[in-house]
Amino acid sequence: MIVVDSITKSFSGNVVLDNFSSKFEPGRINLIIGRSGSGKTMTIKCMLGLHQVDCGSIYFDNRNFISLSERDRKKIRKEIGMVFQGSALFDSMTVSENVMFPLTMSSKMTKDKMIERVNFCLNRVDLKNVNDLYPSELSGGMQKRVAIARAIALNPKYLFCDEPNSGLDPATAKVIDNLLKEITYEYKITTVINTHDMNSVVDIGDRIIYIEEGRKKWEGDKKTFLETDDKELHYFKSFSKLFTK
Repeated sequence: MIVVDSITKSFSGNVVLDNFSSKFEPGRINLIIGRSGSGKTMTIKCMLGLHQVDCGSIYFDNRNFISLSERDRKKIRKEIGMVFQGSALFDSMTVSENVMFPLTMSSKMTKDKMIERVNFCLNRVDLKNVNDLYPSELSGGMQKRVAIARAIALNPKYLFCDEPNSGLDPATAKVIDNLLKEITYEYKITTVINTHDMNSVVDIGDRIIYIEEGRKKWEGDKKTFLETDDKELHYFKSFSKLFTK
């Protein structure tokens, strides 16, 4: 479980994340939604330690990430998988080399064991016969699946995804959503997804957090999200109704 307690982040006096608190439970899809510039990505970056918060605490299974030494932070980072918005694959590396990268950096596996793990992860995301291809030879959806395979290579306890469906057609986006859901449930991962895709909310959202102008405005499960008349969610519910007819 990840517990975020009253974190605030500002740049040059401009508050971009204001007193944000929430809990992210294992084995569930935790979605952070909001308009562009609302603070979704900043929330994830702060949770990952990419930005130092001004105040507040972030606990990974009772370990306060904020107060840890850099050495202990690295231990937690090894337990984290990340799927970036643009997949962020290394163009000069093959698919196998991309998925193997975190293993070479953070594990003590033998080369044979790493190859075995790479093949397992690629098979888990339903990719076959692509090991020797380069990212430029793959479709956008296939690149995203390679990114997921890389993210789970180290058996992460926590999985972060920044707009995983960005740039994908609806059918491919649904495949990625279902894959993330399957992996989350199968391995009991604490999954945190930043998205504005209402299809994702309806299809895979277990817990939903709505952010506006850096502040949490609403939090609850999908059923409550779809049924509530909360005015804070009017903008998003007007879209979600299109996907639930």
